[in-house]
Amino acid sequence: MAAIHHTTMTPTKLELLTGWLPKQSWYLGGAQTPELVRAGGFRLDDPEGAVGIEFMVVADAAAPEPVAYLVPLGYRGAALEGAPEEALIGTSEHGVLGTRWIYDGVHDPVVMAQLGALLRGEATPQHQSESDTPDPTVIVRAAGPDDGPAVEVNRVLRQAEAARSTSGHLVAGWTWPNGTAARGVLATVATPR
Repeated sequence: MAAIHHTTMTPTKLELLTGWLPKQSWYLGGAQTPELVRAGGFRLDDPEGAVGIEFMVVADAAAPEPVAYLVPLGYRGAALEGAPEEALIGTSEHGVLGTRWIYDGVHDPVVMAQLGALLRGEATPQHQSESDTPDPTVIVRAAGPDDGPAVEVNRVLRQAEAARSTSGHLVAGWTWPNGTAARGVLATVATPR
């Protein structure tokens, strides 16, 4: 199980995401700088213990209507070989672990493998800020044997309790900037066509 260190990161995750998020094709904000707040998320454990895995939900309070985004994060102690340049969100100095290379998890094979394992019912979601603590608020409908191997991450979150299809899916919650709770589908298993 991954240990959560209650320490500093410089720059912070939100500072890194504030510069990175507006450059993404799926970003819905305008020309203004986003005003990001941590809104929710959970962690997964890397069986090898080398990569920190976090699924962070951030809400942009600067938009006319707040928008929630899911950003899977892979924290590494060295650069990820072969990763595309746009996969690197940035580097940060961790108060305990030193320099961390923080990647967009959809480009990190360890992050995506563990998300696939979660959607097959083979991994347990962990609390975002407590060590060795399962997060029972993250609900997984495990993929069936006929579901495809491809996992789709919903970057822009919409409130909904379940996926419309029968494929495997992951539902979790977040909190809007005004304090209202929401739940929606964060990821699905793509069904073969």
